[in-house]
Amino acid sequence: MPPEIILTEDGSHSLLQRELNETYHSVHGAIQESAHIFIEAGMKQCTKNQLQILEVGFGTGLNAFLTLLESESTKQKITYTAIELYPLSNESACLLNYPDLLSPDKKDVFYQLHTAPWYNHIQLSPHFELYKVHEDFSSMTLAGQYDLIYFDAFSPDKQPEMWTEDRFRMLYKHCNPGAILTTYCAKGIVRRALQSAGFSVERIPGPPGKREILRAWKE
Repeated sequence: MPPEIILTEDGSHSLLQRELNETYHSVHGAIQESAHIFIEAGMKQCTKNQLQILEVGFGTGLNAFLTLLESESTKQKITYTAIELYPLSNESACLLNYPDLLSPDKKDVFYQLHTAPWYNHIQLSPHFELYKVHEDFSSMTLAGQYDLIYFDAFSPDKQPEMWTEDRFRMLYKHCNPGAILTTYCAKGIVRRALQSAGFSVERIPGPPGKREILRAWKE
């Protein structure tokens, strides 16, 4: 059953996965949540001219689209690797209103995030290159080194296998010195798993409707 499109409080869409009874974003506002957690707390903390970004849980493509738009302002060269086992259908992606709200002239670019072939480096803008990986993060072997990780899997209650110390240890190994990991989840079990994997971790204020989120980094 395809996920159901829902409207969140900031006027942007999210999706409801009925099988898990889980939404892809906060019902308080999908765009404001993603912008706060992954752009403000993540990308804007990275000063390198070239960034290798890894997203665990590509989902609606919102995080990637916000990053692409931000790269046009910062002029940072982004290589964006996205891992997704259950991709959204092109038909569902076409119904999402993110381009209308954020950058109507980039509507075609947003759709290309979803239609881009797997395991191909696709240049979507002068500063943004996409590489999509169709695999199960909970069991895959990772390649590459990264400066920033967006950890946006479904919650540990729904997908505990995605949030283990073993998986975070793999991520830590593939982080460059000073790399940042951001996630919406602030649960103690996740914080401890990140710390056990080697990351330094801090709790920082969350977006509307969420008191705290986690930000981790590699010394």
